This record gives sequence, C-alpha cells and structure tokens, in this order.
Amino acid sequence: MTDIALLDSGHDHVALLEIRRPPHNHASLEMLRELADRLERLDADPSVRCAVLAAEGRVFCAGADFSGGAQDPAAFYVQAMRLFRTAKPLVAAVHGAAIGAGLGLAVAADFRVSCAAARFSANFNRLGFHPGFGLSATLPRLVGPQQAALLLYTGRRIGGEEALRIGLIDQLVAEDQVRASALALAAEIAASAPLAVTSTRATLRRGLADAVEEINRHEREMQQIHYATADFREGVRAMAERRLPRFEGR
Repeated sequence: MTDIALLDSGHDHVALLEIRRPPHNHASLEMLRELADRLERLDADPSVRCAVLAAEGRVFCAGADFSGGAQDPAAFYVQAMRLFRTAKPLVAAVHGAAIGAGLGLAVAADFRVSCAAARFSANFNRLGFHPGFGLSATLPRLVGPQQAALLLYTGRRIGGEEALRIGLIDQLVAEDQVRASALALAAEIAASAPLAVTSTRATLRRGLADAVEEINRHEREMQQIHYATADFREGVRAMAERRLPRFEGR
C-alpha cells in the first residue's frame, strides 16, 4: 500500500498528491521518501506545473511516527530536507490537524489553504525537545520571528482563523472546500508561464534549502541531547496520559 497516492486533480497541469496513512497520517521515513520521490518525478514531467498536497481522513498530519524506536531520526530528516529542493510550486490543503512534523510538512509548501476547524501546533517544546523539520528557519520566515518564537516556546495549538491572522496560512475557506480551493489556487498558478513561475520561485527561495539544511543539522544535534533527558520522557508520558507535563529541567 502506498503512503502517497497520485490522483486525478481535475485541472490541467495540476497534480494532486494525497497522504494515506490513516487515521493520523503520521509522517514516517518511508512516507517522506515517497513524497520526495513523487515531487521529483513531477519536476521532470513538463505536463505538470503545480502540485497540491492533501490528506485522506480527518487529519492532515499529526506529527512524526517514531513508534517503537525503529525509525532513524537522522534518516527521517534527510528525506524531509529533499522537499525543499523541488522545483515546482506546492500548495498544501490542510483540512485537519498539522502538528509537529505535520506543521513542518505544511510549511514546506509554498502556500497553505485551510479552514477554521484545522489545528496547527509546533508542540516540540511541550514534549521536552528541540523543534525539528527545519521549522527553526521556515517558521520565522513565514510568520516573523516574534510569532514563531511564541508558537515554538509554548507549543500552543491555534485554529485556522488565528493561523490566517499571523500569516501561517494563505486562504481560509469552509472545511468541505479546502481541497477544491487548494486545487483552484494551483490551477491559477499553473495558468502562468511555467518557465517564468519556476524561475521566479527559484529566485524567491534562493538559499532557502541550504539554510534549512544547515539549521536542521543543529536541530538534530539538540534533539539527540534532549532525547536522553528526564524532561523528554515526562513530555511523552504526559502526552500519552493527556495531561500537562511536569518538567524539572533535567
């Protein structure tokens, strides 16, 4: 079974990719590798000018799947960093929760279309460890350093209306219109000259992939330190028990 399905978008020159890892669509190493592979193949397809990333079910992506300790975080982030080196615009259709790595995945797209019922959270500090997925670079670039710091330090969840206010998303629509609206935006982009769009995108994102990779190396180093702390173990327990964590700074 594939983690990323390529579907008929119903629009000329627009590709529709759908995350299929129900019920929470957690990001795994295999899912990120497949997503990067598909985006790179779309880059080589002249009939595609823009892509939309959506998800099946009620959740966009509820975070990284490190269940059982079988997944190597370093390898996970190697695949995640590939997403920043693709050439064509990507629109994220965020109809449900985008948490942790799911937020990182949404922010990796060029644009985000969402709804009031969606939930966004950079919950890493609430779990007792350093943010990842390059969010230390991408989130301030998108919402500004002050709002990014607020989201990262608190790990708070915000809805679609607040996300629109701070610039985390670009369009707020009815929940049942998220995918259709994301496809319409992608079609609008695809109506522009493709060589001009990709070159303009490359200019606007010049140096971004290198900067994200560099900061992600630091993020991984910090995460490895924090994984060994009592605070991290407490954060994970608290999340599983659906309670506030009791951190001790050790």
